[in-house]
Amino acid sequence: MGAQSLAVACGALALCLALAGATDPGFVVRITQAGLDYAHQQGITILEKELAQLKLPDISGDFRIRHVGKVHYGISSMDLRSFHLPHSRISLVPNVGLQVAISNAFAEVDGNWRVKIHFIRDRGSFDLKVENIYIKINLKLGSDASGKPTIDTSDCSTRISKVRVHFSGKFGWLYNLFHDAVESRFRKILENKVCTNVVSSVHSELQPYLQTLPVTAQIDAMAGIDYSLVAPPTATAQALDAYLKGEFFSLAHRSAVPFPPLPLAFPPDHDRMVYFAASSYFFNTAGFAYHAAGALVFEITDSMIPKDIEFHLTTSTFSAFVPQLEKMYPDMPMKLRLSTLSAPFLSIGPGGLSLKPVVDVQAYAILPNSTLAPLFLLTLTGNVSAVIDIKSSHIVGSLNVGRMKLSLKHSDVGTFQVRTLQSIMNILASSILLPRLNARLEQGFPLPLLDRIQLSNVLVRFHQNFLLLGADVQYQPRGWR
Repeated sequence: MGAQSLAVACGALALCLALAGATDPGFVVRITQAGLDYAHQQGITILEKELAQLKLPDISGDFRIRHVGKVHYGISSMDLRSFHLPHSRISLVPNVGLQVAISNAFAEVDGNWRVKIHFIRDRGSFDLKVENIYIKINLKLGSDASGKPTIDTSDCSTRISKVRVHFSGKFGWLYNLFHDAVESRFRKILENKVCTNVVSSVHSELQPYLQTLPVTAQIDAMAGIDYSLVAPPTATAQALDAYLKGEFFSLAHRSAVPFPPLPLAFPPDHDRMVYFAASSYFFNTAGFAYHAAGALVFEITDSMIPKDIEFHLTTSTFSAFVPQLEKMYPDMPMKLRLSTLSAPFLSIGPGGLSLKPVVDVQAYAILPNSTLAPLFLLTLTGNVSAVIDIKSSHIVGSLNVGRMKLSLKHSDVGTFQVRTLQSIMNILASSILLPRLNARLEQGFPLPLLDRIQLSNVLVRFHQNFLLLGADVQYQPRGWR
């Protein structure tokens, strides 16, 4: 093998290892150009206020005038009355980050001046107008060790093409001799000050705000969601993508998920400001986490049956379907315990979201001494579909149960026709189990949003292996009601 062939082989091996070690996200956030434009609008407003508070140093110097001699001047008490950024845009720089370009900005400054020529002294005030200010800012995106996004200024440049100063005073011919020197020095000072302020604002304002993105979100006493970045945000020609772990976990004991996330074929949608792609992996880790936490066990007793249902959960009721109950456990209350041997597995396709849970239903008779006597064990399978929406920045949903199928897994009271219990199980599932599940799903799961962001104009679409949520955003400043 030649050196060139060896290099190619090593390169191919390195690529394979890199791909093998890559982590597919369970959740993707995409910010479109419309979303960046909105964020840019909010940021420019803040930057404009920051630049208007620039502190400008005093200026002093000497120069010589032919036939007059040395002239000493000083500029002090400079006050930046305004700084306007009327024209700006934000652009995506693929594989790098973002670029903000500001053009035709202008500012106004006033202050005091003094001049000394031999024994002649004069002083007064001045107005200075700065026009055609051009600012270019390059922003580099990354992530820290905790999986939170980071942003830094990789480059900043400022160019000022016009500075006009007007001095008030008696010696107009004299001021005209040194205004060029003042304008030149002021231009250099302001160009440096602007970029220094931009870098400071990115570190003090923008970076802390990005850190408000939740890395973990606690849902309840049993589970949370890991929203940490699995890679730095990626800029393409059309959008900014953030790849998140998107994994539910048990708060009591976090264990490795026994299945990997699937690749997401993100569609080229750009009508909304932001899109969220929640993969089937994201939802299935929820089932895994709650199953591991023991939360997918439900017990049904007679007291839970709605009063408008005309039967009781007793051996007398079930003896019509299981004749041996009347003889073995006459007129005793019953309890049903529903559990799953494994976490339910959900699938997502263009037609929607569905799952086919397999549930064990263990029936007990409650004896007079409160102990439980096992009666029979049923296996219940069914088709369940889900309706998904966004409410108050949470993914919410509700379940609909289709046809269910019962089979007898074990009996302690002899054989009986299982199909005769179908109607009772349908009633119990629709009137007790489903409302409880839907009440929990109505509370929803929080989306990974920066502080003070509200969503509107929401759309929901289903794709192969993931749910796509689109929305426009609105930033609510502090104190907003």
